[in-house]
Amino acid sequence: MEEGEKRKLNKESFSKLAGIFKFVLPYKMPFAIGMAFLLLSSLMLLTFPFVAGKLIDAATGEGWWLQDINSIALLLLGILLIQSFFSFFRVLLFAQVSEKSMRDVRQALYKRLVQLPMTFFDKRRTGELISRITSDVTLLQDTFSITLAELLRQIVTLMAGIGFLLYTTPRLTLFMLATIPVLVVLAMVFGRHIRKLSKATQDELASANVVAEETLHSIVTVKSFSGEQYESDRYGKGLNKVVKVALKAAGFRGAFISFIIFALFGGIVAVIWYGATLVSEGAMSVGDLVSFVLYTTFIGGSIAGLGDIYGQVQKAIGSSERILEILEEVPESLDLPFTENSICGEIRFMNVGFRYPTRSEVMVLDSLNFSIKAGEKVALAGHSGAGKSTIIQLLLRFYDVSKGAIEVDGIAIPEWNLRELRSNIGIVPQEVLLFGGSIRENIAYAKPGASEEEIILAAQKANAWQFIQKFPEGLDTLVGERGVKLSGGQRQRVAIARAILKDPAILVLDEATSSLDAESESLVQEALDELMKGRTTIIIAHRLATIRKVDRIFVVKEGQIVEEGKHDELADKAGGYYANLVRLQFLEPASQPSD
Repeated sequence: MEEGEKRKLNKESFSKLAGIFKFVLPYKMPFAIGMAFLLLSSLMLLTFPFVAGKLIDAATGEGWWLQDINSIALLLLGILLIQSFFSFFRVLLFAQVSEKSMRDVRQALYKRLVQLPMTFFDKRRTGELISRITSDVTLLQDTFSITLAELLRQIVTLMAGIGFLLYTTPRLTLFMLATIPVLVVLAMVFGRHIRKLSKATQDELASANVVAEETLHSIVTVKSFSGEQYESDRYGKGLNKVVKVALKAAGFRGAFISFIIFALFGGIVAVIWYGATLVSEGAMSVGDLVSFVLYTTFIGGSIAGLGDIYGQVQKAIGSSERILEILEEVPESLDLPFTENSICGEIRFMNVGFRYPTRSEVMVLDSLNFSIKAGEKVALAGHSGAGKSTIIQLLLRFYDVSKGAIEVDGIAIPEWNLRELRSNIGIVPQEVLLFGGSIRENIAYAKPGASEEEIILAAQKANAWQFIQKFPEGLDTLVGERGVKLSGGQRQRVAIARAILKDPAILVLDEATSSLDAESESLVQEALDELMKGRTTIIIAHRLATIRKVDRIFVVKEGQIVEEGKHDELADKAGGYYANLVRLQFLEPASQPSD
């Protein structure tokens, strides 16, 4: 993101931070109080050098409203105590505001992510999206809780300190100010390079994290292909790039800090020299010189800190841009009224054409026409890539059709409330991925308010209760990440129990028994027979033997229905496409000649 590296602190870039600042508005009162404490804390600390100078003057006999050295020392301790009090509450209030507002940012970001259409996820990697919720929000949190407060504190210290010095010791102050422009210019030059390298480090680390994310998500594949070393090397290469860029950035930071230290203390030496000259001339007291040196140290520290703060604010602007980019994405429409009317389950595809947004050159479905009666059980058969799964995705309105229309109960899909439509469609996939909680949570996902009796009844109908009750924790047994602690048949039956609890009008079965052993397949098939009763059922067929009993089979080829009918009539059709599929699938290998 070369463009992002060159961002400057201008009206447009600050508007990006302002877009995130709206999350702080609900906590404007503690934020305002925190700002007041910040101002008071900074101003109180600025009185310290002045009183410290008067302590020196008192020791040399100079008069002040407090003559006693001990009284002035106690006043200094009082200033520090009050300043500490203000600082404590400033930190506490800013922490409350940043923690709560960033919680709201994460919540809004996550809510928007899960509401976005499938086209959004087709174009983005999971690791990148997780980085938005974690890294980018954490960076913003640091900005709102630390960097912003530090920026304001440094500005107050700089402006108030210079103003006070100009009033009390104008000649020495003007001499000191002559050195500031050089420091500022060099700080900006170094800051720009450091900002670029910090951004590059962040990007390289994000790339390395994507590798780790993908590897851990596909750990079974990695292990089955003995890819551990390859993945370790790939991640190592990413980390080496991070180290290379980070070390370069560290070199610039080191040079910058070294220069600032040299210039700062060199300036202090020059100021002390000039101040000593003024003291010898009687133009100022020793105490005033001490106060001035302390003020100069404060001001120099503020100038030195502004360069780093500038870089932090730049990174925060980049993070806010990436977060706002997601928050401004248009979510799936949920505006239509939710009627909660029961769906009969009648489905019609009328001249449907579809291309995936990420593969617009390929026509996946072309003038597709078919209808399914309410309660009918049909199968979609055809080679892989024929468009069977796409039909289901369009029915669920994961994507909008390119042309034509789809109706459910005579109502076009765009006219349905999405939540209402999807709550009436249940899916039992071929590969079940459960959530990492308990069996209870996975079954109840279909109906969060379900009672214990409803969950157990669903498990019994799915033939899942027999293995669930054997676990010591029963329904509270943890299934592990993606359900790895359960066998394939057990996961399928939990998924079926979930679908039973959902009680959908339309059921989609993605060949839910194809990867199971004979015993598990028998139990799952019994559960599926129970689940299919009285529902419109669409079976995506991979094994043609499992769809002999359906009412109709739709044979899909290159995005079109080329044949339609029952299994027997299609299988007996001479030269038919389905008959050829059956012949290929059940073709026995020819007997080999004996030696």
